[in-house]
Amino acid sequence: MPDLVAPLVAVHRSYLAGLDEFRAEGRLGRDDRSGLAAEAEGVPDLHDARGFERYVEALRALALEETPRPEGWVPATHLWYVAGDAWIGRLSIRHRLTPILLAHGGHIGYDVRPSMRRRGHATAMLRLALPIAGSLGITRILVTCDIENVASRKVIEANGGVLEDQRGAVLRYWLQPAS
Repeated sequence: MPDLVAPLVAVHRSYLAGLDEFRAEGRLGRDDRSGLAAEAEGVPDLHDARGFERYVEALRALALEETPRPEGWVPATHLWYVAGDAWIGRLSIRHRLTPILLAHGGHIGYDVRPSMRRRGHATAMLRLALPIAGSLGITRILVTCDIENVASRKVIEANGGVLEDQRGAVLRYWLQPAS
């Protein structure tokens, strides 16, 4: 059974294969606005075991307030959805919202590797993330998706998301943290 866990080195090979799948569908380039692209961008030594270990440590550290980060970025808890040593996807929970995140980004972002889609993984990931967000003190959780991303809309709605509005091409949903 897959689980949502802190990034770990045991899935190194599978993670790299997942990144290759995203690249094959045209993701992870300069135009990719996803959290996955932001996380993996500019990491030169992901293929090296020690480099991957440093990457995992850096992702875990991003949850700490004192960790240096680019201007405008907030602390975020990064989690991976894994089954054994198989990496299925990633999810991040931003601890607070900036004006930009309030308008377009939200508290939670997620990606499921292409070969694992349409199996309920994104719905399960978001469901598992809701109590974690609540434990971080987030009392109302904003999750957004592009208007044309029907799959993501269904994931959010399946987890109780209530549509507040549309801002440009972005739909904004509010969810309650699960207990």
